[in-house]
Amino acid sequence: MAVQLRRYEVVPGEMDGFIEWFPRIVAVREQYGFTVEFAYADRENNEFIWAVSHPGDFDAAFEVFVNSPERAAAFEGLPKRVEEVHLAMVDAVVAPGG
Repeated sequence: MAVQLRRYEVVPGEMDGFIEWFPRIVAVREQYGFTVEFAYADRENNEFIWAVSHPGDFDAAFEVFVNSPERAAAFEGLPKRVEEVHLAMVDAVVAPGG
């Protein structure tokens, strides 16, 4: 399973709005076979950190998702809430509960 760590530098003052909106994009990602492994708001550093996984070809599934009408609808009319995005494919070091 491929896991991508996503770290967002959030626009000052937009964290609450981002957190309120986030379940909309989670639902769309789930439609395309993705699972959100965790999501945390680091309010002290104004960052939102989360991980998303896919059991198959992550890149191919991402291309379908990113070009989907559902994703476009989820972002429609939103103000800019993310200043910068940091992405990395990661490997598990400690299993959940271990």
